[in-house]
Amino acid sequence: MSYLVNLVLRDRPALVVGAGRIAARKIGDLLAAGARVTVVAPRVAPEVERLAADTRLRVYRRGYAASDLAGVIVVVAATDDHGVNARVSEDARRAGVLVNVVDEPALCTFTLPAVVRRGDLTLAVATDGQCPAFARAVREDLEARYGAEYAAALALLATARRGLRDAGWDGARVQHVLSALCRDGLVDCVRAGDERRLAALLRAHLGELAPVV
Repeated sequence: MSYLVNLVLRDRPALVVGAGRIAARKIGDLLAAGARVTVVAPRVAPEVERLAADTRLRVYRRGYAASDLAGVIVVVAATDDHGVNARVSEDARRAGVLVNVVDEPALCTFTLPAVVRRGDLTLAVATDGQCPAFARAVREDLEARYGAEYAAALALLATARRGLRDAGWDGARVQHVLSALCRDGLVDCVRAGDERRLAALLRAHLGELAPVV
């Protein structure tokens, strides 16, 4: 069983070896996480070309070299050449760099879950590399169940949490009242767009510290 973590990559260097359609998705995810991404590949797909306008992305049209790993935090190997992928994995392990090789879990030191993002809320599904297709199927179920209202609810809770902490509430009390808000229908109020009911719910739990909706 793997140990799931959220890796903070903002302004940190990452490497992607390969520049095809699958690599483009990995590059996009890294850029969305705020990473500074270097791509190395002899050929570059149009999907990657479209990402090249991002100033945090550098693309080198050549083959991979072990020296590309210098200073890198994570590397993703997404080529259709098993030999290249295996070499990236071996070099990364030797250099102490986290490595993910697409569709080859035996070559990975980390795998990537299927994720659903709703604002700052991330729902992740992992199968430890045993069946990515099943993880994708579960992700589709989550996408249907958890809509945009969860992003809005989280934003409200985050605002409330900051206000409570600024008012001097201790962590246990903050956690208790925010959990009660969730149990008592916060998401339902947001989903229904019922601002009056939502405001009443917030006041009932937070009093004068309730955020304005």
